[in-house]
Amino acid sequence: MNTSEARNLGLDLVGRNRSVLVGSIDSEGYPNIKGMFNLRHDGLKTFLFSTNTSSRHVGHFVADPRACLYFVDFGRVEGLQLTGKMEACQDPELKQLLWFDGCEKYYPLGVTDPDYAVLRFTAERGNYYHGLMNVAFDVP
Repeated sequence: MNTSEARNLGLDLVGRNRSVLVGSIDSEGYPNIKGMFNLRHDGLKTFLFSTNTSSRHVGHFVADPRACLYFVDFGRVEGLQLTGKMEACQDPELKQLLWFDGCEKYYPLGVTDPDYAVLRFTAERGNYYHGLMNVAFDVP
């Protein structure tokens, strides 16, 4: 399998997953993993997540933007890891883009709630695994 095939198969895996594991680095240098909803992405390059501004992982990304995403299909023994940088955003357009009915349960002040934030992940590298093959690639 070449890198182009790995990217395409990884993108297919992303499209089949409603959830993703998101990795951050805490203040003591330890990795932390959190499950999040796969809300929106642009290919394999950019991913958007909604979260609480006050959450622990937002603090991790503010202190150290290095991050990873991991998509997995356990039944097919298939995985995709993306590594890159995560930033916490308060951009009103991004917040509106991710807003949907039901969000007010978590953000009672609505889309302008100061505890409502968007995390934007920008991938730099990827690694696709399937069929006992690992293919590493850059994300252009």
